[in-house]
Amino acid sequence: MTAGLTEQLGAVAIDSGDLPLAGGLLALIRPALDKLQPGAMIAVLSRSATVREDLPSWCRSQRHEYIGIEQLPDGTDRHLIARSRFSGLVKPAGQETTLTPYDGRLTATDVLKSAPMPAVADPSSGFAPRGAWVESGGPAYPFTINDRDQVAPPEVGKLYDQAVNAQWNAINDIPWSKVKPLSESLEQALAQLMTFLAENELSALYLPSVFIARIHPAFAETAMFLASQLNDEARHIDVFLKRARLCRGGLGISTVATSRSLLSLLQIDAFTEAAFLLSVLGEGTFLDLLSFIETHAPDEATFELVRKAKADESRHVHFGLAHVRHGLENDPTLYQRLESAVRRRAATLQDLQGVPAPIQDALTILAAGGTNPQAVTKGHERFRELLETMHLSRIKRLEHAGFTSQQADTISLLHTPNFM
Repeated sequence: MTAGLTEQLGAVAIDSGDLPLAGGLLALIRPALDKLQPGAMIAVLSRSATVREDLPSWCRSQRHEYIGIEQLPDGTDRHLIARSRFSGLVKPAGQETTLTPYDGRLTATDVLKSAPMPAVADPSSGFAPRGAWVESGGPAYPFTINDRDQVAPPEVGKLYDQAVNAQWNAINDIPWSKVKPLSESLEQALAQLMTFLAENELSALYLPSVFIARIHPAFAETAMFLASQLNDEARHIDVFLKRARLCRGGLGISTVATSRSLLSLLQIDAFTEAAFLLSVLGEGTFLDLLSFIETHAPDEATFELVRKAKADESRHVHFGLAHVRHGLENDPTLYQRLESAVRRRAATLQDLQGVPAPIQDALTILAAGGTNPQAVTKGHERFRELLETMHLSRIKRLEHAGFTSQQADTISLLHTPNFM
């Protein structure tokens, strides 16, 4: 674009040379018009005779105003066009700044600083990325999570960056060659625990996937974080089942109690309530369970796969805490809704009598390191200590999220005995 005499008229000038309208000229005109406010003008400097007829016709078809033509002293035609007042583009909400790499790195946190999320997103923008100009007239998409405070805690960019940097490989990053033969009872216990972990992680894989399609793309960082969470859970399922299948006898038992508990989790249809039940309570409790297995791991491979899974789960819990804490700060009714969600779930599981027996037994034998009666006594004591640790840890997390001590104690006691 070159400025010419038309600057006096407040128009931007395009020097198009001999380009015909259908031979590339539109690739100069359309982007120039798109950048203008309705009613603003551009000047097209042209030496193509065909443009004299084609340009006015094109303007009529696109509802732009063709103001007229003037021949300049050098024989060049100057066409003036005013952008249609019936604009087909919607300006993006918010003010963006140019993204600049810092130290050669670009993070999601940098993107959020240059392109902030809107408070409320419009479903009619479809999959248009945040900040894009949107052509009007498109269909409304079935996004139902359109409020920033209900989906995107301020830390979401940082958490996504951490998730990207922390990915590990389930094939090569576990020292599978370090698996060693164990006693039959210990292998049976380990296989049972790995089966239980995988079953619960399957629920943690499926539940977030339900909500990704409901989240407006203006909050893509949250959807991207959840996608990283799905990738984490897939790895966990992979390594847990591999470790179980390395034991004599293969996989353990899937109990009715576990099945009912996980179904009640999958039936939650509100995103914040689901994040609370899954990530704050369920995966939070799993951190203590994984720590217990890590402490009593019978070989290096088991230790390493549990350690890596625990690091991932910590990130998921952090997201859940940040999301709930942000929600509680912005919505005073959320306290009651979250407690009600816990109570409804507890009511459907009220007849469950504690931790499923196969899991109790497996944790006891793992902590005992075998079936020696004296060791089993200590193993059972450690199992009872684990349950108390889980309860106290849940209280601390709930208080960190913004609940009172009394609310935290009540909610923790109502949490499913299935852990997740």
